[in-house]
Order: sequence, then structure tokens, then C-alpha cells
Amino acid sequence: MLAIEDHGVIGDLRTVALVGTDGSIDFACLPDFDSPAVFSALLTEDGARAERSAFTVRPGSCTRTKQLYLPDSNVLMTRFLDATSVAEVVDLMDPDGDDGRRPLVRTVRVVRGRQSFTVRCAPAFDWARVRHTVEIVDGVGAVFLPDDGSGALVLRVSVPLRVVDDPDATGPAVVAEIDLGAGEGADFLLAWHDEPPGRDDVRPLDEHEAARVRDATLTYWQRWLARSNYQGRWREMVHRSALLLKLMVHDPTGALIAAPTAGLPEEIGGERNWDYRYAWLRDAAFTSYALMRLGFVEEGRSFLAWLEQRMAEADDTSGLLPVYTVHGAPPPGEVELDHLSGYRGSRPVRIGNAAGSQRQLDTYGEVMDSVYIANKETPISYDLWTRVRSSLEWLDRNRHLPDQGLWESRGEPQFHTYSRVMVWVAFERALRLARQRGLPAPVEAWESAAAEAYEEVQRDCWDSRLGTYTQFPGTDQVEAGLLILPLVKFSGPTDPRFLSTLARIEDDLVVDSLVQRYPPDGSDGLDGEEGTFNLCSFWYVEALTRAGRLEAARNVLEKAFTYANHVGLFAEELSASGEQLGNFPQALTHLGLISAAVNLDRSMG
Repeated sequence: MLAIEDHGVIGDLRTVALVGTDGSIDFACLPDFDSPAVFSALLTEDGARAERSAFTVRPGSCTRTKQLYLPDSNVLMTRFLDATSVAEVVDLMDPDGDDGRRPLVRTVRVVRGRQSFTVRCAPAFDWARVRHTVEIVDGVGAVFLPDDGSGALVLRVSVPLRVVDDPDATGPAVVAEIDLGAGEGADFLLAWHDEPPGRDDVRPLDEHEAARVRDATLTYWQRWLARSNYQGRWREMVHRSALLLKLMVHDPTGALIAAPTAGLPEEIGGERNWDYRYAWLRDAAFTSYALMRLGFVEEGRSFLAWLEQRMAEADDTSGLLPVYTVHGAPPPGEVELDHLSGYRGSRPVRIGNAAGSQRQLDTYGEVMDSVYIANKETPISYDLWTRVRSSLEWLDRNRHLPDQGLWESRGEPQFHTYSRVMVWVAFERALRLARQRGLPAPVEAWESAAAEAYEEVQRDCWDSRLGTYTQFPGTDQVEAGLLILPLVKFSGPTDPRFLSTLARIEDDLVVDSLVQRYPPDGSDGLDGEEGTFNLCSFWYVEALTRAGRLEAARNVLEKAFTYANHVGLFAEELSASGEQLGNFPQALTHLGLISAAVNLDRSMG
């Protein structure tokens, strides 16, 4: 199987697909980010088994492949080259379809010489747990029908198909064998249907349909990106990150997901294999903030509308959940998919996420920071403000409780320093907003809560013997979340306490441009190691920037960029050898990149 990093992504603002440098679609959940996977080859170690859950394009001969995005877009091109031919596959998902079924479009084309291809579509519904049948519709393509009646997958094509039975698969595949000369091509359009269509409902592929969708999709992305206000030094990396973050938006609801994959390991062979296909309020708030800073305010407004609904539904006992499905429900409980061998043998493969039942008090600070920033662009509504007040009432009652913290520890709850800082942020931003807008608020209660949270951090989370803030009171460990102290204006960037904490983080967690989250010593309730965390590298850049160490910040930023994959995308973590690990691509990393680049660029003048 290809490495995690050997993939680009395409999407339709409801879900994404991972496309390998060999032309294979190895992962896709349909029709939504948190729907069951239809293609899950990336979670299968054995190559033959992987082929039974993938959509592959295999050239007859090929010595090299190249992959790139078409300019200012999320339209992906994979090129196959050998001594006598050049061929390409252009992959995209329609972000602006008006019929509710936005197709995944694959166009195979030969540029020079002659080339043969075997194109194989082999879905494996519900993480390869549900069997299916397939029906060839003459002159149209094929209809895949899962036995659980959950819907249908319709493949419309411009070439003949044949059915291939495989007793070891969950159902038949379809194959097209084509031979193309220079200037010739073949189109494949794949779409999910919530209800199985009748034969008369599956229309033939129009001769120019794929080209029209491609042109419209290119125009959509290029017009969207043209709204960016960033013109700085690292424009290519910032804009690729913005395009990626937009792909993480669930357009029908306004939710923003953390990553589009599940079960990918933070350590090869390790147990830290989580499902990130949900909307963490923390990640979503940060993402909304990053997009708004670049001028993409509509995404911020959509997220606030989704957030307001979550606040309205919040239980008085549990408050806001840390994470929701894209439709606003609690995430499903964790399930281990024992029949999947996992990426490079990394088991268990998990779907669902138990973090939904955790207490993560920092969430309120990130949410309030996002609301405060959004209000600068468009004044928030009174209805949202009443929801904010109710949420802060809950926080005021529960802010003295321990929690699982920023990194969602599976160990015992602690009084995490990061969470205490973000409690202060929640009340401080609310106070600012109330004063700027003249909004009704229990100002005295909020001032008291903010002051107490601030003093708790300075009194309980500062270790004068070590000269550093610690991860939580009673430990001598630091963690990378402490890098945000000047970013959220809790500390001045040259405050002696912050500078000495920064020095301790550099000693304990930083290797060159790479930063660990915290020492993986088992205190988080998990065994094994993990990689360095890409978001923390960009937080480090921003901390150096704010501390006035601009040359060091630039060196770290430029080095961090070298760990992106061939199309500028990052997973959540890196191995010691620089291999991408964990869920891919990760929104947190890309929003951290945007913030670091924008702030350093501004500071350099």
C-alpha cells in the first residue's frame, strides 16, 4: 500500500476522497464525512485485499508518476509517464452540484503516445462489513446495491464495463479495459444515491458532461480563493492550506471537521488510532478563525449558525460536548473493526470517538475567541448572545472541575494549565464583546471568574523551582499547549515567565523544527510512543515570532514546510524519519500554518 503522505484529496463540501499517486482512490466515506466508508483500502495492510476496497486506474506501463493540483483549486491531476507515452487522470468532486448528488469525476486521458488502462471500481460498503450486488445498465454504467438497503452507488461511464466476481470480496467489482491514443480519453462519474434508483432513473453520460463539471469546479475554487486577502511571502503554502480547510467544511450544516479519515496510526503498530471525522468545537473554532483572518467570512458565519444550535441544545448537566457529528449529534461510541488489518498492520482500527463524553473545559475559550473575532466582521445576533451567556453560566458553575484537557487524555482528569488559561479566555473575550457592543451581561460575575482563572494559573500552575508553567499542578512536565499563552494574550510575549517556559519547552519537546505535544510516559492512559505534532511546530513559530526571534521563527517555518507532502498537505504527526502519521490531512495543522505564516509575515514587514 502507498504511504499516508502519498495521497492528495478531493472533496465536494460534504466529504472527501484520498487519491494516491498511483491513481487509486484508497479512502472515501459517502455521502458525508462521518458516513461509513465505501473505499477503505488505506486501512488494509495486504495489497490484494486493498484492491477489493478501492477505485483504481492502472496503466499498462509506467516508469514514473507525478501528482499536482490544478492552479488555485482542489482539482487533482495524476500523471503517468514512460519512455513512449504520457497519460493523466484528473480527479475532482463537484462542490456546487444542484441535484443533491455531487459526482466524483475521473477523466483518464492520453497526452502523448499510446497507453492502455485497467480501471476497476470495487466498493466495500460500511467498512467492508456489508455485502453488495451490482447490475450493469447497458449504455450507462453500473449500479452497486448494498444488502443493508442504505442507498446505492451509481457509476456512469463512457466505455464498456464487465463484472468481475471475487469470492473473497464483499461483492462484485466492475472493470473497464481501455486503449487510448494521444488526445483520447474516458470519463467515469460516481455518485451516491440515498435511495436505489430505477433503471430509467440512471441517465447515460453526456459526451461533454465530465468536461462541464470540471470547468465549473475549477471556476468555483478559483473564484473562492480569489477572495483571500493574503499576499505575503508564503502565499502558495497559505493558499493550499486555505483550500484544504474549505474542504473540511460540511456545506449543508456549516460544521467543520477535524480530519476526513479514521483509524490511521500515530505510531506504526501502536494503539493511538482514532476517528477524526467529526466536528470538534475546538478545531472548528480555530478553523473558522483562520479562514476569517484570510477574508473568508461566510464560512465563519455558517459555523456560528451551527454552533448556536449546539448551544441551544446543550444539556444543563454536561454543557457543550467537545465533539459532534456534522449533523449535531453526539459522536457514536468507539467500535474496533477487527476484520481490517490497519495501515501497515496498525491495530485496532477504530471508528466512533469516546471523546464526546469527556469534559474539556478549554473548548469554551476557543469557541468564545471565535465568536469575538466573528463579531468584528459581522455583529453577532442577540439570539447567539443569549446562547453565549447560558454557556458561560454553565462554565462558571463547572470551571473548578478537572478535565481531560486539550490532548483528550484517556488517563485521570487533571487541572490542566491549558484548560485554565482557556477558561480565562472565555470570560475575558465575553467581557470585551459585552463592552464593545453594550450587550447585557453579568459583568461582575464574569470579571470575578476571569480574575480567579488567571490567578489560579499564576499561583498553581507556575513552578518557581523549575522556572516554568507545567502541564498541570504537581507535575514537572511541560506540554506544547503552553506555547499559546502569548497567542491568546494571557502572557506578554516577553514576559519572563513565558520566556522561561518557552526555553523549557525547547529543551524538553523541540527537536529542530519538530515539537512533541508532551512526553508520552503513559500518564495519558495509553501505551506506546507517538510522533511529533505538526500543529505544535507552527505554534512554536508563532511563539518565536511574538518573542521577537524572527530569524529563528523563519528558519523553523521554512523547515516545517519541508515536511509537507508532494501537494502541500500535512497529517497530524510525523515519525522520527519524517513520515506522515495519524489522520490525514488535519485541519489543526493547516490552520496553525496559516496563523504562523500570517503573523511572521506581518512582523517581518
